[in-house]
Amino acid sequence: MTGIDVRRVAGALGAEIGGVDLSAPLADDTIAAIRKALVEHQVIFFRDQSLTPEQQLAFGRRFGPLNIHPYVKGMADHPEVMEIIKEPSDRINFGGGWHSDMSFLEAPSIGSILYAVETPDYGGDTLFASQAAAFDALSPGLQKTLEGLSAVHSAGREYAPTGASAQSRGSMQISEAEGAVGEYVHPMVKVHPETGRKALYVNPAFTMRIEGWSRRESKALLDYLFEHSRFEAFTCRFGWKPGSVAFWDNRSVWHFALNDYPGQRRHMRRVTVDAA
Repeated sequence: MTGIDVRRVAGALGAEIGGVDLSAPLADDTIAAIRKALVEHQVIFFRDQSLTPEQQLAFGRRFGPLNIHPYVKGMADHPEVMEIIKEPSDRINFGGGWHSDMSFLEAPSIGSILYAVETPDYGGDTLFASQAAAFDALSPGLQKTLEGLSAVHSAGREYAPTGASAQSRGSMQISEAEGAVGEYVHPMVKVHPETGRKALYVNPAFTMRIEGWSRRESKALLDYLFEHSRFEAFTCRFGWKPGSVAFWDNRSVWHFALNDYPGQRRHMRRVTVDAA
């Protein structure tokens, strides 16, 4: 018996996991149960955890190799750990728009694990949207059309000098991308390797155009999908407290970090799991 409790939190996605201490070495069957919950619910949440960076890394490595972000400097001793900090004087937050992580890479990540170190007195929730539910809600004709298309992804727009993620922050070191980033093509419908469920795979932050189409030709369809994919019925919302953890599947989930806590500090730590 794994001893974990799984409580679903919304209709489209999301479950809260209890009965597990992520700071401890976990048995293989417990890791298997957590992976099963992640695959089934697409994003899972844990409360009342106490994780050092080393413990967060150890937990993340149970699911695959860890990513070192190409544009955001990690911790000095642990480059795989990204500290996501918004100081009271910062106007822009990191991740403040619908997106999935790392689709601008040739081999995108499979999941992200975010741990709350310090949270504001109010605000700072994260929204999640199931792209599997978004695909399921499309008409059969549009589903078939999208299954035959791929899209071009790039970090250039987001991490360019004028991009939201490249603008200065008090406690984050962002490397600006000035033409050195690549463009990578991914199917617009991704089949989950563990469930076989299909999900939309487009990204408002990093999808530039449909492969073989101009940006102007791509805009109408992409704009429609971006709007459709964030429909409220496809979402859940997580309110953070220190010690909270969220683990989401980037293959089928968008997220949005709300920037509604002016003058307050928010400090999170993220590790990102790559495909093995």
